[in-house]
Amino acid sequence: MMIKNRVILILTALLFSTAAFSQTHEDVNQPKLLRDGFFLSGEDGTLTRQTDSEQWFFELDSAVSDGRSTINAGDKLEVLSSAALEKLAADANQHFNKSYRLWGTVTKYDKKNFIFPVYFLPLSDSKPAEMKPEQAKNSEQHARPSINEPNDELKIPQKILDKLKSRPIIRTEQLKKGMDLKEDSILADRTGFIVKQDNGQYVFTLDAFGRNIEQISFPLLPCQILELTLQEQSKELENIRFRAAGILTQYKGNNYFLLERAVRVYSYGNFTN
Repeated sequence: MMIKNRVILILTALLFSTAAFSQTHEDVNQPKLLRDGFFLSGEDGTLTRQTDSEQWFFELDSAVSDGRSTINAGDKLEVLSSAALEKLAADANQHFNKSYRLWGTVTKYDKKNFIFPVYFLPLSDSKPAEMKPEQAKNSEQHARPSINEPNDELKIPQKILDKLKSRPIIRTEQLKKGMDLKEDSILADRTGFIVKQDNGQYVFTLDAFGRNIEQISFPLLPCQILELTLQEQSKELENIRFRAAGILTQYKGNNYFLLERAVRVYSYGNFTN
C-alpha cells in the first residue's frame, strides 16, 4: 500500500513539473507584445515601406513599455491603413529623412502589434555637418553660444547640454501639414456580419434586414476585438450577427473599420440568420 502511494506521489510530481516546464517554455517563445489599446504618446522612430507592398512600418528609436510588457528599440510595428497614414506616407515620399514623432493606438492581433496612427510630427537630423578643425575653430570664434558665459548666474550642466544637442528637431515648415489630417468618424451600434472574403480579408457587412438595398462593407483592421470576435464566430456554423462600434477611417479612397466593441445579437426568431 505504501509503495502504491509513493508511486502515485511520484507520478503526480512528474505531471506537475512537466506542465510547469511546458508553460515556461511557451512563455519564453511568445513574442513580447504591448497590450491592445495602449496609446503611444509621441514616440520617435523611422517610417519604412516594405518593398513592392503598401505596408508601412514604424521602427522605434527607443524601448516602449505599457507597464506590463516592453518592446525594444529597433522593433518594427506595422502602421494600419488610416487617414493619418495617408498623410504620413505622402510626407515620407517627399523627404529623404523619414524620422517622425508619432501618436497612436496600439492594437494586437495574431501575436503581432500594430499602430493605428492619429497624429505625427516630422523630425530632422540634429547632428551638424562635419567641418575641418580650422573651420570649426573659426566658427566657434565668430558665433559662440550665449550659454554658460563667465558672468552667467545660472549654469546649465554639461549633461543637459549634450542631451539638447542630440535631440531630434521638429521640421517647423511641416508642422501645419502634420496637423492637417482628415478626421476619422465613429460608427456606433450598427448591426452586421463579419465575413471573410476570397483574398483572406475580413469585412464588416451592414445588415440590410431583408431590404432590397446594396450591402455596405468595410474592411476590418487587425485588433484584439476582431480576434476575439472571430473566435466566437468559429464556434458556429452560420454567420453571427453582431452589433458593432468603432472608428471608421479612410485610406486612398477606401474605408476601413477599427473595431472597439462587438456584441452578439440574438434574433430569438424575429430575424433569419
